[in-house]
Amino acid sequence: MLPQEIIRRKRDGKPLSADEIAGFVRGLTTGAVSEGQVAALAMAVFFNGMSRDEAVALTLAMRDSGDVLDWSDLPGPVTDKHSTGGVGDNVSLMLAPIVAACGAYVPMISGRGLGHTGGTLDKMDSIPGYTTQPDKKLFRKTVLAAGCAIIGQTADLAPADKRFYAIRDVTATVESVALITASILSKKLAAGLQSLVLDVKLGNGAFMAKTRDATALATSLVEVANGAGLKTSALITGMNEPLASAAGNAVEVQNAVDFLTGRFRDRRLEQVTLALAAEMLQQAGLAASHQDAARQAHKALESGKATEVFARMVAALGGPKDFVEKSESYLPKAKVEFAVKAPESGFVTAIETRDIGLAVVALGGGRTRPEDSVDHAVGITRLLPVGAEVKAGEPLALVHARNKTDAESAALVLLSGYTLGDTKPAAAKVIVRRIAPRG
Repeated sequence: MLPQEIIRRKRDGKPLSADEIAGFVRGLTTGAVSEGQVAALAMAVFFNGMSRDEAVALTLAMRDSGDVLDWSDLPGPVTDKHSTGGVGDNVSLMLAPIVAACGAYVPMISGRGLGHTGGTLDKMDSIPGYTTQPDKKLFRKTVLAAGCAIIGQTADLAPADKRFYAIRDVTATVESVALITASILSKKLAAGLQSLVLDVKLGNGAFMAKTRDATALATSLVEVANGAGLKTSALITGMNEPLASAAGNAVEVQNAVDFLTGRFRDRRLEQVTLALAAEMLQQAGLAASHQDAARQAHKALESGKATEVFARMVAALGGPKDFVEKSESYLPKAKVEFAVKAPESGFVTAIETRDIGLAVVALGGGRTRPEDSVDHAVGITRLLPVGAEVKAGEPLALVHARNKTDAESAALVLLSGYTLGDTKPAAAKVIVRRIAPRG
């Protein structure tokens, strides 16, 4: 069928067959379908949606537009996690080693920063020598040797998604739940996983600020993934404040090293990381119950096995062999440190989390355009959490900047993003909800 006829059917609210969707995606991959036609279909889907069967067909077609990895030779289950993005979200850096230390294999294909949210690859690029775009041979070798590898998407995995997303990005159709679902899952299916856990963020630092929207996205992802043959569940987790007390690239890597070694652990970050680890172990079939999975994850962290896995992964991908022991000497540092002081005494009652992420971007730690370079040294540390008590003149956070002007600008954003009150607020739920496949 001609591309324009497929567009017409979806424009008129009619369902598309798997063959129609597969044909359109083939044209998308080869270039036979024009950018205008892709944009027209994206807009038609944005307004008319897709059924579960259509979304499954789109996901599978985009998966099959490139290579599909095969890990059948590994002596253990292959699993992964995907986050929809937040601020201070360095969970992957601890999660992959924890799960690998429990016997799973985690080929974690991650992305770079998007909007106000940080990117796992940008964090890993802070480590000198670390290869975030290895060839397939090194990728496989690292996963086998360390149990996990955190790398970036190659051009051979789901190439149709890359073109489709680029067009959606400039046509105001990014927010379509069906298209978000297919975009995320096509890459995960191409990675050859046997199970997947999704971390769908909810709150003022997430792309989904409303419970209804986060639940709709999590449900769509879980149902489509399982419909495509990938065992998947999701946790909806809170993002009404930064997850870690650090936001940036190198500063979040140092926070992760401190977490793994036990030097310092943010409470909310620990809750989310261990909850996702337990969910992954259960999904992978390595635990008989949630309690057993939680026990295994905690033991892997406390015994130091997860730290050893992280160190092996870093070394295998070209980073320093003694990175864990000497991370502070290897990670880049900003020239200026600027304490952001509380204007009055009280309790932190709320944080505009998105503003914290945008402050990092403004410092140079993120991108306003895809081609922008990233300053890995800048960021924010010692971020006080909601509920913390502070005296007037005491620091709310510490800004790491290239110069004093940038530091002062970021400080103003931080001050406007913190709300202080006389009463300590009740602790918010960190794990909001679990979404499992129906049946």
